[in-house]
Amino acid sequence: MDKFLLTGPCKVEGKIDVSGSKNAALPILAATLLFDKPVELKNLPNVRDVQTMLALLKSLGSKIVISRNKKSVKIYNFKKMKTFASYNLVKTMRAGILVLGPLLSKHYKSITSLPGGCSLGTRPINYHLNGLTKLGAKHKIINGYVHATANKGLVGGKIKFSKVSVGASENLIIAATLAKGRSILKNCATEPEIKDLINFLNSAGGKIKWIGKRTLQIDGVKFLNSINYSIMGDRIETGTWLIAAALTEGKLRIRKFNPKLIQTEINILKKMGTRIETKKDEIYVQGSKNIKNINLKTEVYPGFPTDLQALMMVLLCKARGKSEISETIFENRYMHVAELRRLGAKIKIKGNKSIIQGNTKFEGAELMSTDLRASASLVLAAISAKGKSIINRIYHLDRGYEQIEKKLIKVGVKIKRVS
Repeated sequence: MDKFLLTGPCKVEGKIDVSGSKNAALPILAATLLFDKPVELKNLPNVRDVQTMLALLKSLGSKIVISRNKKSVKIYNFKKMKTFASYNLVKTMRAGILVLGPLLSKHYKSITSLPGGCSLGTRPINYHLNGLTKLGAKHKIINGYVHATANKGLVGGKIKFSKVSVGASENLIIAATLAKGRSILKNCATEPEIKDLINFLNSAGGKIKWIGKRTLQIDGVKFLNSINYSIMGDRIETGTWLIAAALTEGKLRIRKFNPKLIQTEINILKKMGTRIETKKDEIYVQGSKNIKNINLKTEVYPGFPTDLQALMMVLLCKARGKSEISETIFENRYMHVAELRRLGAKIKIKGNKSIIQGNTKFEGAELMSTDLRASASLVLAAISAKGKSIINRIYHLDRGYEQIEKKLIKVGVKIKRVS
C-alpha cells in the first residue's frame, strides 16, 4: 500500500495548473447514460473516483474510449443497456448512486447498490428516493440494493428538498431531463458543479433554468444531442493550493480556474492576512508571517465548503490566538484531529465545534489518512512541519487529487511516494 514520505518545512512557490473537477465530472459522467448519441468529455481529472465511474458505465454497457493523455473520453451508449449497478463498483464512492436517476429516466428500471465513499457519518439517500417517487418511481431496498421501477417512464412533478443536498439535486436534475412534462425542484443546491451539470445538459438540448435562488424548472425532452464538453476546474483543489501558500508563507500562481467561484474562501483568507490577486482564470497568492485567527462555519454554497474544513484547520493551528470551526454539513468530519495532534496541534472537540489553539509548531510524525480531504490536510500539515513525516493510506488522496505529489514537487515540496 502506497504512502508519502515528506520532509519539512517547505515553502510552496511557483505555478500550479488546476485539474478538472472531480465533483463536476462524476454527475456529468452519470448523466451520459441519458444519451443515445456519442458524448465527448474533456478536462477530465485522472483520479480514482472518475476511473471507478467510467468502470461503472462500462459495466452498464457503455463503450468507453479514453484519450492517450487520459484527459478526455468518448462515451457511446446502445439500445440494450444493463441496469444493474454493482456494489463492487459503487462501494468506494457515494457518487455511484447518481446512475439511479438516469437509468430510471432512460430505461424505466434500475437495481443500484447503496453508495460508499468516505466515512463521514450517515449520508442518507432518502432525499434521492423521495424525489424520484414524486416523479412516478417506485422502489424497495433489498439486501443493500435499491430496486426501482418507473413502468411508463418518469413524469414531471414538484419536488421540495427538506434539506439542501448536492447529490440529490444532481440525481433529480438528471432524472427530470427526460421525464415527461415539467418538473419544479425547490431548495436545490447551487454549487458551481451543479451549474456545470446543468450547462452540460442544456448544451445537449436539455431545458433547465433557474426560476428562483434555489428553484429549478425542468421541461423534459425526448432526447439529447451529441456533445463535446469541457469539465470545469476543481474548486476544492484550488482551495487546497490557496491554503498551502497561506500556510507556508509561499508565493503561488494558480492557473486554469475562475476565482469568482471561490470568492468566499478568498475573502476569508484575505481577512486572515493572506495577499491574493485575481485575474480571469488565475489567482496569485502570497502567504503572511502573521496569520490572524478567525471563527468560521461550514455551509452550503456559497458558504465555506466542508471539503476545505480540515485544511483550514491546519492553517488555523498556525494563526495567532484561538479559533473555532463549526461543522454543519457532516457529523463525523473531525477524524483528522487525532492525526494533527500527533504533529503537535492543540485542538478540542465539543459536539460539532472544534476549538483550535494557534501558534502551533508542527513536528514531523507518522500519520494515517482517514478520508479524502483529511488526507490533504495531513499533507499540508506535514509540509509545514519540522522534520520527516510519513502519511499512510494515501489511496484516499488518489480518489480526488490528480498526481498531487508531482504538482507539489514542482512547487518546492520534498515529497516522495513509496510502496
